[in-house]
Amino acid sequence: MPDPPGLSQAQIRLQEKARRQAAQAAVRVPVRLVSGLAFLVLLGTFLLMLPPMGREDPLKLNEALFTAVSALTVTGLSIITPYQDLTGPGKIVLLLLIQLGGVGYMALAITVFRILGRQVTHTDRLALCDSLGLVSTGGIMRLFWNILLTVTCIEMVGAVLLWWHWRSILPPHDAAFYGLFHAVSAFCNCGFDLFAGRAGFETGIPTDTFTLVVLAVLIFLGSVGFPVLYDLINWPARRSFTLHTRITLPLVLFLVFGGGLILFFSEGPSGGTLNSEPLSRRLIISVFQSVSARTAGFTAIPDLSQIAPASKLVLMMLMFIGASPASMGGGITTGTFATLILALWAHVKGLDTPIVGGRALPGEQIRRAGAVLTVCLSLVLLSSWAILVTHNLSLDKAVFEVISAFATCGLSLGATPRMNIFGQVVLMVVMFWGRLGALTIVVALARPRPKRLVTYPEERILIG
Repeated sequence: MPDPPGLSQAQIRLQEKARRQAAQAAVRVPVRLVSGLAFLVLLGTFLLMLPPMGREDPLKLNEALFTAVSALTVTGLSIITPYQDLTGPGKIVLLLLIQLGGVGYMALAITVFRILGRQVTHTDRLALCDSLGLVSTGGIMRLFWNILLTVTCIEMVGAVLLWWHWRSILPPHDAAFYGLFHAVSAFCNCGFDLFAGRAGFETGIPTDTFTLVVLAVLIFLGSVGFPVLYDLINWPARRSFTLHTRITLPLVLFLVFGGGLILFFSEGPSGGTLNSEPLSRRLIISVFQSVSARTAGFTAIPDLSQIAPASKLVLMMLMFIGASPASMGGGITTGTFATLILALWAHVKGLDTPIVGGRALPGEQIRRAGAVLTVCLSLVLLSSWAILVTHNLSLDKAVFEVISAFATCGLSLGATPRMNIFGQVVLMVVMFWGRLGALTIVVALARPRPKRLVTYPEERILIG
């Protein structure tokens, strides 16, 4: 093959070397994300097993490991009761793990690198871009510091509001720590709470309107993703949104309020769990539960296992769709869901590619969305089967717990604390996959292969 015009042999070799390095970096980034989270899980497990962390006895290995995985993947499923089983230092460690899992350990690593004066490499920047949902490393460090400042401000405002409101129901020092803990847990879409097991709060968080509104706003801001937050922050200056934000925000609002209305009508008939509540309060609880179901795991309903089967189905659908890309939550993400819906609509209209906002979605993105859906459905089905054959659980409870783990949501019908070691391991694997993303782990496990230079003739098969 003749050399490209105007390029010397040395320049061609440099270009080939750059392409090889880019391909290697594309594999190293997922490997770094997976191995880094695994290391933090082991570190968190070790810390939680230390004697000062347990209220009476140190946590067992499976308890500490499950709690560390759940916190770092910002899930909230638990086989312990944090208020009863953890001391003050143990609760602080749990809070740090939640914060680290929410913002991302790459953010921590970059911060430490800067403090120590270490150079931030291109691979570091790529990993940070991946964790923040960005496609370009241009201006990444300035954006990173802006995001870190925004996260801190949002959590502090939420903590102050909750502390101010909870002063009348908690001792002063508890009100301050509980405000901070639950603000971080809500914004990180985790769902761990310190009220369950406490006298007067056996069912969990307070369910007054002020508390639910503050937590719902924090959950919403944490679930829309860093790119959307960045657009919202810069709206006064730019007066425009990216295509991603223009698709994500309406879809999230539709899921929140649409899901809330469906829950409202599902639990409204005689015998529903919210039937005894006034109409306005029933609506508030329904919308809050819809917000929480997508990613967070807080519940304003005393016993979720008693809700109507239709409501369980709605919650499972909301959890499976999950949060937005590059957010604190899991699920297939609203980006994948929107891409698949737009592709279906384009097919119905006879278009070759989805067109939205004057832009055509690339075919590679549609294939990626299909791959995400396939891998995630397979993971949920296989994990549900594994739990059903090893536990005496009903189908709805097994599938509900697995989807909650996959979506890093944390809602539970009460089956997780009763699972054996095998079931706990299954849920931990699902939480790990759900937080990092199925394709990230697949790429990390895959071996890089050279591009195929041979093409083959097409032949159709019957589908549909």
